[in-house]
This record gives sequence, structure tokens and C-alpha cells, in this order.
Amino acid sequence: MFSASKIKAVDFYRKIPRDLTEASLSGAGLSIVAALSMMFLFGMELNNYFAVSTTTSVIVDKSSDGEYLRIDFNMSFPALSCEFASVDVNDVLGTNRLNITKTVRKFSIDSNLRPTGSEFHSGTIANAVKHDDEVDEEFVEGALPLMSHSFDKFIQQFPITVVNFYAPWCSWCQRLKPSWEKAAKIMRERYDPEMDGRILLAKVDCTKEADLCRRHHIQGYPSIRIFRKGSDVRSDHGHHEHESYYGDRDTESLVKTMENLVASLPTGSQHLALEDKSNGTDNTKRPAPSTGGCRIEGYVRVKKVPGSLVVSARSDAHSFDASQMNMSHVIDHLTFGKKVMPRTMSDVKHWIPYIGRNHDRLNGRSFINNRDLEGNVTIDHYIQVVKTEVITRKGYALIEEYEYTAHSNVAHSINIPVARFHLELSPMQVLITENQKSFSHFITNICAIIGGVFTVAGILDSILHNTMRAMKKVELGKNF
Repeated sequence: MFSASKIKAVDFYRKIPRDLTEASLSGAGLSIVAALSMMFLFGMELNNYFAVSTTTSVIVDKSSDGEYLRIDFNMSFPALSCEFASVDVNDVLGTNRLNITKTVRKFSIDSNLRPTGSEFHSGTIANAVKHDDEVDEEFVEGALPLMSHSFDKFIQQFPITVVNFYAPWCSWCQRLKPSWEKAAKIMRERYDPEMDGRILLAKVDCTKEADLCRRHHIQGYPSIRIFRKGSDVRSDHGHHEHESYYGDRDTESLVKTMENLVASLPTGSQHLALEDKSNGTDNTKRPAPSTGGCRIEGYVRVKKVPGSLVVSARSDAHSFDASQMNMSHVIDHLTFGKKVMPRTMSDVKHWIPYIGRNHDRLNGRSFINNRDLEGNVTIDHYIQVVKTEVITRKGYALIEEYEYTAHSNVAHSINIPVARFHLELSPMQVLITENQKSFSHFITNICAIIGGVFTVAGILDSILHNTMRAMKKVELGKNF
């Protein structure tokens, strides 16, 4: 059996008898300083324990959204008509999707980017527009040429006026010309303008009447417009309420369309029944663009390989004058990947301040060609996209954000001008991981703080006490 005296021999903390201890003012002051130091260091350690610390690494992209990336956009083109505006996607793997409409919406806007009506619907257009197979070289011109000074007069004179806006150099216009003139002659014989006066077929040469064509927002040739008397309402923004014809261009189809237009008129009257809009639902006729601009919004999904998102004027049956095309635009919104809620982004930026700086670099920026560079101007945007993912200490993804850098350039092109977004999608991703702090490590640091401060304070107190005793002895020796 061990005796009590033997057990006391291993005591690490030997006690000094109370009658041998002595309190001092210096020791009291040092104890107060030590206690405050302990409290301060404890607070610092506690704050560090609750603070979020992260590590950043670069790894191969392991995105949860697979091999496709979603691009959301909202862009305004003040000089591109919704009639021909097209959103295309292509990449290095051979993907080439033209005129995407399923996930893209278009709205007519004026030169000040203000909307002028409801959504513009492109409708269903056949890929191949039919023309006359045989061309009669000796045909009599039956369409009435219109000029700026006489245009409004004839539009208001006849209940229905169908106008072919063309350019002599346009190949599609040249193919349309014989059938248009022949159809105009047939309609003139059936409905004499002087005796009947229900319909008139006319034409406008846009190379000679550029202002007139610009006023009616003609951007592709030929453009066939159907004007109805009493419904051509003008406003300060140049609004015109009429229809465009996109059907076949052979003589038979044109004559049939004109007969249907005449049939829509009330019997025995030369005035249009404005409430009759039955023909407006025909896929060959749709409301003409009321203004010359277009806002394009929506999204597309692209493969995660180098490619391009292109906005241009496109048509399978129209020609465009590249020198008159202006692809100026304002990017209201352009982001990649899943939409991040503002609340989530705000919370993440609070503790990772460099997150969210580059996910919307082009938002609100304008790229305007003021004709200083003349025509044939293409605006290119070179975009490099990198994914950033934040992983919480519990192991789940808090946020998946695609950040990008963008460099823009304005250059001349030999082709039809476009707005092109060159996409370089990085195969790597930035992974930000929230570190888990150990509670045992926190307790160990607290013990180290208390023990360390207590030990250091004890040593300082001992040194200070001995120094003061020595000084008192020296002073007493001098007195004797």
C-alpha cells in the first residue's frame, strides 16, 4: 500500500504556506494586465474560430450541368429590324444552328431603345420561296413606280396598295421582277385603277428613294408591303401599321394573294373594313416591323468548346446592302450558367470579396457605330469564360458562377456585318473550399493562451519583486 506521504511526493503543484505569501501593488497591477491580455487573446481566438477561411485550387471542370452551357442575354439593336434579326450558334465541332427562335424573343424598338409594341413573331416561312420557272423576256411593266412626293398620295387613294421595295442589283429582286410586273398587269386589267380602284400594285427603287425606304424600315430586298387605306397611322417615331408579304413569288401565287386582299373588302365599297383581320393570320403575311430596331432576349445552350454566338440579318429570300447595315448594340444583360440569386451572391461576396466581380462585365455597355467607319462594320467580342465553384464546409456547392473577361473590337468586313461573340470556354475551373476548423484545436489554443500568459506574468512578477527588494537593500545600506 502506498502511504499518503509517498503520493504527495509526486505533486506538481507544491503549495506555499499562506503566512509566507506576500501581496504587492506591482503584482496586483501585473495580474490585471495579464487578465486583460487573456481576455483579448481569447476574443481574437474565438473570432478566428468563427471566421470563414478558404483555400483556392484549380481543377479539371467537373460541372454538374454537363457538357452544355446556358447563355442568357438581352441586347438592343437600334438599327436592325426584327424582321430579319437572327441568332445563330456555331462551334469547332461543326454545330451550326441558324435563326434560333424557340428560346429567343424579339421586340421592336425605336432609336431610343424604347419598345413600340408587343412581341414580334417571325411566323412560319418556307425554306424555299417559289418563283416563275420561265421568264418572259418581253413583258410589259404593270407596276406603278412611286417616288417620295407621290407615295403618300397613292397610299391614301386606294383601299389596298401593295408595294415592292427593291434594289436593281439584288438577285432576288431580279427574279421577282417578271412575275411582279405580270401580276401587276393582270390586277390592273381586272381592277382598273380609274374605274374600280380597289387595289394597286406599285414599286419603289430604294437606290433612288433611299429616304423613303428608310422611313418604312426597309433593310432587305425585295420587301413587299401591304398598305391599307386608313390604317397607316404615323407617330413621332415613324410608326406604320401595315403587313409584310413572305409567300411565294410566282405570278400565280401573287395574283391569288391579291385576289384574297380584294375579297377582304366590303362588297360594293372602296373602303376597308378595319375590323376584318382574317388575312393577318396567314403565314405569308405578317405585320411589318413598326420601327427599325429590335431588342433580342432569351437564352441558348452551347457546347463547352470554342464557338460563337452571332446576331445578324438573315433571310433565305432577301438580299442586304452591307454598306447600309449598322450592327450597333447595347448589351443590357449577358451571363453564363445558372442564374445566381442576388441574396446568395451578396452573402458569398461578404466573406469571399473577389467573387462576383466578372460575371456581368458587359452588362449595360454600348457598342455604337456612328458611321465614322462607314459601312461593312462587324463588332466582335472575344470572351473567355471560367467557372468558379464554392464548396461549403459541409461538402455541398453553395454557388456555381461563370466569370468571364471580354475584349471588343470594331472591324471592317467583306461580308454582311454581324455582332459576333467569340466564346473560349476553359476546361478548368476554380474551386474555392471552405475550411472546417477543429474545436479541439480551438480549446488547445485557449489553454495555451491562459497558461502562457499566466507563466509569463509570473516570471515578470518574480523579476520585478526581486528587483525592488534589491533596490531597497541598497537604499538601506546607504542610510547606515
